[in-house]
Amino acid sequence: MLHNMSTTLEPSSERSAAEVNEEIRALWLRSGGTLSGEQRAEYQRLVQEWAEALPERAEAA
Repeated sequence: MLHNMSTTLEPSSERSAAEVNEEIRALWLRSGGTLSGEQRAEYQRLVQEWAEALPERAEAA
């Protein structure tokens, strides 16, 4: 029996924007500044997670 599996990695827990940013920096360091196709997909996922983790800014009155 075949099962459909998502290839999208979901964060196992809510992480702060700073934690995700640290992972993004580590990815760039590991890659030597040039991302492979797989690393680019990971980078895009991390950037999305980072954006979602940003605290909403209070609007100026």
